[in-house]
Amino acid sequence: MILAKERDPRLITVRRGGTLTDTDHHLLALWAATCAEHVLPLFEAECPDDPRPREAIEAARAWTRGELKMMEARALGGHAMGAARPLSGAARNAAYAAGQAGVVAHVAAHDLGAAAYAIKAVRDAAPPGEAVEAGRRECHWQRAQLPDPVRDLVLDDQRIRNDICWSVFDC
Repeated sequence: MILAKERDPRLITVRRGGTLTDTDHHLLALWAATCAEHVLPLFEAECPDDPRPREAIEAARAWTRGELKMMEARALGGHAMGAARPLSGAARNAAYAAGQAGVVAHVAAHDLGAAAYAIKAVRDAAPPGEAVEAGRRECHWQRAQLPDPVRDLVLDDQRIRNDICWSVFDC
């Protein structure tokens, strides 16, 4: 479980009683999609004919453009997670990253799920003895992709939820 028991109001939209603006929610979804897309080749190498993770990533982006309803993006995220279930290792975690990116439209806090699963995918794909360093490089790459308006929020959230995200944000 990558979601905190108590939800951070900074990651809850204004209309649901939190402080997250639609603009920042969209930025979180786009960042999550970028993180997931970065590791998508690890899934597609194993399952080249399964479009579900790629569709979830595109759904996140389409939602930010107003081309897809939240429930549609959420459903496509769920389908990507379905693609992950029978797999193991890097391919599984890459598909979960895509699924998490797709469901950011529903719950913004899933952005860290996309990032954490992407780091796990990179670790799993690394040669023996290089997993930790590969994960650190991925974490630094992800942080370099963060949009400035949500950078501090994400970095703070990584600090808060690092323990429940397999400590992948120790980079």
